[in-house]
Amino acid sequence: MLTHARALLACLKSLQGFVLVAILSVSLIIFLGVTLVSSLLYENVLTRQAEQTSEMLARQSFNAMLQVMRQGWTREQMEAFIEETKRAHEGAGYRFEFYRGERVSERYGTIDQPPMDIVIRAALASGNERVWRENGKVRRIMPLVARSECLACHQNTASGDVLGVIDIQHDLAPISRQMRLNYVAMFIVAALTILLLALAISKLFAERIQATLKQFRERLEAVNSVADFRKLDVSDTRVRFRELDHALQQVNALVGRLRNVAVDKDILEFEIRLLSKFIITSEVVRDWREFIKELLADINTIIQAHTLVTIFQVEDEGYELEVFWYREVAPETRATFEQLLTQLLEHKHEGPPGGTVLKVFHHTVLSSSEGEALSSLTPEDIRLQTKSLLLEAPKIGGIVGIGVQSDLAQDPIRHIVIDGILSTLLNLVGSVKAIYKYTKDLEYYATRDPLTSLYNQRIFKDMLAYEVGRATRHQDHFSLLMLDLDNFKAVNDRHGHAFGDQFLHAVADTLTHSIRPGDFLARYGGDEFTVILPQTGEEQAYSVALRIADNLTRQALTAPDGTTVRATTSIGIACYPNHAGNPHDLFLMADNMMYKAKRKGKNCVALPEQEEVAEVFREVGEKNQMVLSALEEQRIVPYFQPIADVRSGEVNIHELLMRIQLDDRLVPAGEFIDIAESIGVIHKMDYQLIEKAFIQIREQGYQGMLFINLSPKSLIVGEFIGRIHQLAIDYDILPERIVFELTERETVSNLKLLEKFVLELKLEGFNFAIDDFGSGYSSFRYLKQFPIDVIKIEGEFIRNMLGDETYMAFVKSIVTLAQSLGVSTIAEFIENEEVLAAVEELGIDFGQGYHLGRPGPRFVSHRQVRRLMTDS
Repeated sequence: MLTHARALLACLKSLQGFVLVAILSVSLIIFLGVTLVSSLLYENVLTRQAEQTSEMLARQSFNAMLQVMRQGWTREQMEAFIEETKRAHEGAGYRFEFYRGERVSERYGTIDQPPMDIVIRAALASGNERVWRENGKVRRIMPLVARSECLACHQNTASGDVLGVIDIQHDLAPISRQMRLNYVAMFIVAALTILLLALAISKLFAERIQATLKQFRERLEAVNSVADFRKLDVSDTRVRFRELDHALQQVNALVGRLRNVAVDKDILEFEIRLLSKFIITSEVVRDWREFIKELLADINTIIQAHTLVTIFQVEDEGYELEVFWYREVAPETRATFEQLLTQLLEHKHEGPPGGTVLKVFHHTVLSSSEGEALSSLTPEDIRLQTKSLLLEAPKIGGIVGIGVQSDLAQDPIRHIVIDGILSTLLNLVGSVKAIYKYTKDLEYYATRDPLTSLYNQRIFKDMLAYEVGRATRHQDHFSLLMLDLDNFKAVNDRHGHAFGDQFLHAVADTLTHSIRPGDFLARYGGDEFTVILPQTGEEQAYSVALRIADNLTRQALTAPDGTTVRATTSIGIACYPNHAGNPHDLFLMADNMMYKAKRKGKNCVALPEQEEVAEVFREVGEKNQMVLSALEEQRIVPYFQPIADVRSGEVNIHELLMRIQLDDRLVPAGEFIDIAESIGVIHKMDYQLIEKAFIQIREQGYQGMLFINLSPKSLIVGEFIGRIHQLAIDYDILPERIVFELTERETVSNLKLLEKFVLELKLEGFNFAIDDFGSGYSSFRYLKQFPIDVIKIEGEFIRNMLGDETYMAFVKSIVTLAQSLGVSTIAEFIENEEVLAAVEELGIDFGQGYHLGRPGPRFVSHRQVRRLMTDS
C-alpha cells in the first residue's frame, strides 16, 4: 500500500502524470455521479410502478371475489379461488395473503390464515388502505369494506364495516441486484475507455510542453556565475499555449531586471562571514587595530580594497581617523588622502563656531609581505574610488563614519554591495572599539573614582592593609590623614550638583599637588578624602596636613551666580604603630580625630594626644556595648513625631523614631545608628522598634498611618519581608497604613537587589516614601526606579526657602514634579508660622517640624496639634 502511494505521488509530480490523473479523476467522478443518480432514479421509478401494480392487483382480486360471491359459490370454491390467486402471482414476485374479519368469521367460521400482525389488525380496525416501502419490498394493505350489496349474505354487518384484508407484498431485491450488476459492467467498460482517452490526451499535451521546458531548463543549467546569468536569454522560447508563453515572457523580463542587481556569490558569502566577526573575543579587545587589519585582508579576498578608514568622535573635542593601508603608500598619497577626508568631514560635520574641528590621523599598514607598494594615487582616483558612510550622530564606540577605497567602488552593481558591507562594518568596528574602551575604563575605574580620578575606597582599604603589613615587616612607621570638607552640603544645595562636582574635582587637584609623588591619595566617599603617608611620623604628617589645609583655603572657584566659593577642611591624623596596630583601628582613630577637628571649629587639624588613644577606643567599645545591651534588654523605645495636613491641621500620620533608654536619659538615634549599622545589628533593632510601635498602635487605638525610617541594609535582609508582614498580621495592622522611608544615609552597592525587596514589599501592600528628597542624586534615582507614594522634601530647602530664591526654586520644582507624578509631598523642618503659610501656598500636602509637634512616646490627636500651633 505504501509503495502504491509513493508511485502515485511520483506520477503526480510529472506534467503528463498530473494531466492523466486530472482527466481520470474528473471523468470518473462525473461518471460515478451520473451512475449513482440514475440508479436511484431507476429504483424510485421501479418502486412507484410496484405500488401501482399492487394497487391494481388488489382491486382486481377484490372485484373477482365479489363476482364469486354473487354467484353463490361455496366456501370450498372461495378458498380454491384464493389459493389459485396466490399461485398465479408467485412467479412475478408477488405474495398474496387474505385475512377474514371477525364478523365474517362469526357467520361463516374461521379459515386457515397466517397470524395477524399489528398492521393487519390496524387495517381491520380502521378500514384505511396503506402502502409501505421496507427493506427493498413494497407492501400494500387493502381492507375489504362491506357494500350495501354485501349485506344480503352478511346480515351481521353494516355498510362500511371491514370484512377482511388483502395483503400484497412485492420483493424488488432481485430486480435491483440485477440492475446494479449491469451498471458495474457498464462502469468498467466506460472506465477503460476513459483511461485510454486520458493517456492519449496527456501524452499529446506533455509532448507539446516538455520540448520547450527542456530547452528552458538546459539554458538555466548553463548559468554558473553572474556573467553566465547576464547572458541568459529565453525570449525565443515558445510553448504554443498563450498563458505559458506569457509566463516565459515575464521570466525573460525578470532576468533583464536582475542583470542590473546581480552580485557575485563570493561577495555575499563575505557579508555572511562578517556576521561571525561579531563574536568578539578577548584577543580582539586586546588589540582592536589588529582586528581591523584582518578585516581589510578579508575584504581583499573578494574585492581589491586599498584602504579602510574609520572615523571616531572623541567626545566634543573632534575626530580621530584611523587609516588602514593594505600596502605601503607614498607620503604624498597619505597627505592627499588626509586632505580629502578633512574636506569630507568639514562638509558633513560642521565644527564649533569660529574654529576648526580637531582631526587626529593614525596610519596603519598591513605587513609588507602582503605585496608590492601601491602606486601613487591622484586626488581624482581617490575621490572616485572611495565609498564612505557618514552618520549625523555617533553610534556605539563613538564611530561616526567608515569608508573603503577600491577600484570597484565605481561598479554600479558592487557599489550597492559595498554599501551593505560598510553598514555591517560600521557596527562591527564601533562595537569592537567600544568594548575595547569599556574594558580599559573598567580596568581603570575598578581602582579609581569616576569623578575625581583619585583612587577609590576599595583600593584605599587594600593599600592601608598593605601599608600596615609592609610597615610591620620592616619595623617602619607611616601616617594616615582623614579629610572631610566643611559645609560642602551647603555648596551643593546652593549652587547645584554640577558645581558641586566641579568643586570636588578642584579639591582633588589641590590635594594631588599638596602631597609627595609616593603618597597615596583616595576619595573615600562623598566629600571625604584619605591620604596614606609612607615612612612619615606625627610631626611630618601634621606638617602635610597644615599644607593641605592652607592650599585648600587659597583655592577659589566662581559659582554660577558669580560668588566666590572657597574650601576648608577638617583633618584627622593617626600614626602607625603609635596610635593603632591594625588597619581598622588606625582608620577609626583618624576618623575620630577628624570629628575632633570639626568640634574644634572646623578648618582644623587634630592629632591624638597619648591619653586620647585609649579614650577613643574606650568610647567606641562603650557605644558598641550600649547598643548590644539595649537590644538584648529590650530598651529600644519608639517615639512618634506628628505629620499634619497643612490646610486642616488634621493628624493622621506619624513618623516612627528610635531611641535607647539609658537610665534616666533617652539616647537619640544620631548617637548610635552608625554604630548599629557598622556592627550589623540595625535590622534587629528595627524589628524590636516596629513591634513596640505596633503594640502602641493597638493599645492607643491609633487608626492613622505610620512612617518608618529604615536603613537600606535592613530592607535587603532576607528575612525582613516575612518578619514585617507577620508582625502586621499579629497586631491586625493593614500594610497600607505602613510607609517605609528610603534614605541615602547608607549606600547600597546592589541597587537591583534593593529594588527586588522594595517591589516585594509593595506587593504585600506596604507604601514607600523618599526622605530628604533633593539632597542627592539617589533621591531622583529612587523616584525613577521604585514605586514611590510620598516625597519628603529636604528640610534644609524648607528652612531657607523664604530667604533664598534658589531654595524656593528647588522646592517649587519638587512640588511640580510630585504633582505631575501623582505623589504626595511632606515638608520637613517647619519651625514657624511663616514657613507653614508658605508651604500651604506652594501646594505641599503635609508638614512636619517642631512648629507642628515634637517627637513623643504617644500618638497625638488633631486637637493636640492645633493647641501646639497656637501655643507657639
